Amino acid sequence: MDGINRRKDKVIDKLVFLSLGFFAFFLGLLYPLFVGVSLLKESWLAIQKFGVIGFITGTVWDPVQEIFGGLPAIVGTLITTFLASLIAIPVCIGIAIFIAELCPKPLKPVFTTAIELLGAIPSIIYGMWGFFIIAPLMADYVEPFLQETFIDVPVIGKLFDGAPTGIDVLTSSFVLSIMIIPFMASIVKDAFEMTPQLLKEAGYGMGATKWEVIKDVIIPYAFPGIVGGAVLSVGRALGETMAVAFLTGNVHQIPKSLFDQLTTITVAIANEFTEAHQDIYLSSLYYLALILFIMSFLLLILSKFLIFKRLEKRWKVTGI
Repeated sequence: MDGINRRKDKVIDKLVFLSLGFFAFFLGLLYPLFVGVSLLKESWLAIQKFGVIGFITGTVWDPVQEIFGGLPAIVGTLITTFLASLIAIPVCIGIAIFIAELCPKPLKPVFTTAIELLGAIPSIIYGMWGFFIIAPLMADYVEPFLQETFIDVPVIGKLFDGAPTGIDVLTSSFVLSIMIIPFMASIVKDAFEMTPQLLKEAGYGMGATKWEVIKDVIIPYAFPGIVGGAVLSVGRALGETMAVAFLTGNVHQIPKSLFDQLTTITVAIANEFTEAHQDIYLSSLYYLALILFIMSFLLLILSKFLIFKRLEKRWKVTGI
């Protein structure tokens, strides 16, 4: 009986191994490859007409004349993602430090649950909240204040040139940063909490203050987690649609100031897909989706490179 049971266990182990391996192979390799090939096939008409470089560098988006250039949408995506990350990353690290190291123990579950609940809010709610609440506040108070404060400053003043409307680069980036904060903060907090207690106690034993332990022990140890959380959040910001669809204005232009209207790849696809009756129009939208797909993969590759370089340095120093 023991031999039969062992053979059954081996068969079950092989079946589990093969099934899990198949799903990992399918989801990790075949599915992204299938998506990429499908997008390439659908965008091939636009690639043939405008060329790879011609479409990416083109600035005119005119469906009437069937002239399409993706540079305004690409630049708009990069600008909003960069500004949102610039706002969110320091805030997330601060939230994670407070919850993991400074917050009183009875309050930790409260703050942790609150952050996780913010992440559960649908993105369209963020967009509507931004349009009806944040945009008027930005147009009436924040943007005029920023304009009056920095308009005479060389170089920086150009960023605040134009009429404050609340439907612009600044507002869309701000709302997008609020939307990605819960995800990044949760991941960074978990990374901080994974720091071995022995390392922190060693720092305190050498006379380090709490801030010095956080700065010199916890943050360096949790760096891969910080990068991972940042990349996941930036990836979500790159592909976000509804949180910014209300706030960009969907204008195909390269913004020259924070008060200019713009569009992003996802906003352009969402707003214009149903209007794309011409084949070249539809193919150009698919081309934008292909560019976003490639951008997301390049971001993932960059993050993996940074994480592995950091881990390699840690292994060389600690030997673990």
